[in-house]
Amino acid sequence: MSDCQRVGLWVLALAASIGSVGAQSRFESWDANHDGKLAKEELPEGLRRNFERVDADHDGFISKEEDAAVPNAGGNRPPGLPEGVRKVADLDYAGTGNPRQALDLFLPEKRASEKPLPVVVYIHGGAWLGGDKGGGAGRLGYLVATGKFAGVSVGYRLSQEAIWPAQIHDCKAAIRWIKAHAAEHNLDPDRIAVCGDSAGGHLVAMLGVSNGLTDLEGTIGSNKNQNSKVKCVVDFYGPTDLLTIGGDHNNAESPESKLVGGAVQKLPDKARNASPLEHVTTGDAPFLIVHGDKDPIVPYSQSVALEKKLKAAGVPVVFITVAGGGHGQGFGRSVHEITAAYLGRQLLGESHDLTDKTVKAGE
Repeated sequence: MSDCQRVGLWVLALAASIGSVGAQSRFESWDANHDGKLAKEELPEGLRRNFERVDADHDGFISKEEDAAVPNAGGNRPPGLPEGVRKVADLDYAGTGNPRQALDLFLPEKRASEKPLPVVVYIHGGAWLGGDKGGGAGRLGYLVATGKFAGVSVGYRLSQEAIWPAQIHDCKAAIRWIKAHAAEHNLDPDRIAVCGDSAGGHLVAMLGVSNGLTDLEGTIGSNKNQNSKVKCVVDFYGPTDLLTIGGDHNNAESPESKLVGGAVQKLPDKARNASPLEHVTTGDAPFLIVHGDKDPIVPYSQSVALEKKLKAAGVPVVFITVAGGGHGQGFGRSVHEITAAYLGRQLLGESHDLTDKTVKAGE
């Protein structure tokens, strides 16, 4: 293997790892001082030996352009997809032929055991207006490569195509599809975790608290004999209460207003229906919530309120505050490690002792 290929493999593996903890790129994850360039000390220790090769102009820093120029050692593999992971793309979970109502399945080429694999489902962000399931490879690849998990990245209809509750109907239909096809792919239908960031965090939170609510279940797809219950939720800075999020979010042109079909304060019943906080009950799925306390887009208080209500209902919840963290900014290795440990505990029965804590941005 050439030096160039080694650089690509290192970057590919770390990109998949860091991509799982938020919407930021790997470059932004590593750029601890947010100056738009990477010093050698900002790189993960395992990549520092390649610094001089990637620093093409030898100015002592890696620019975004130099980082992007690192070749993909995986050849024709999808971006962010590690070696040892197979992607089955564009599976129609709704039976409509709509490309938004499709999912990508990620399977390990070498499984850790012959037992059915637990599934980690990723739901993308983008203010319910943008984004797509294509980012799932980077979010899920590092987990699937261990051989201990399968991964699924879900697409859903955006608000310019269909307003609420279309988005949660799609996500629930995807969960039902996974359960209906579990035996075909040797998956465990009773061990499904859902994770998402921002708008995706909102949708996974809704999956965690809306089991049994028929108006949010929908009738999409042919797998109506299945339920959409999930084992646990990993919510990265998702909105939780559309009526109290405040500020520009109340504007008729805000993403939240476009989601519900009008200014949220003028549609309070629909806004409440689209708010995870309104649906919390005893028996909901356990939660891991991660939020930066300097988030300028989704207020940190949104996650504080959800944690409080979950705990009051007796729902197990671990709340991680990223001190100084923004909207997916500053989420470092410690958040990644906590997330992996949480999924290991919930899906694999590993004995990780996880409690509420504060971590510093970039650590």
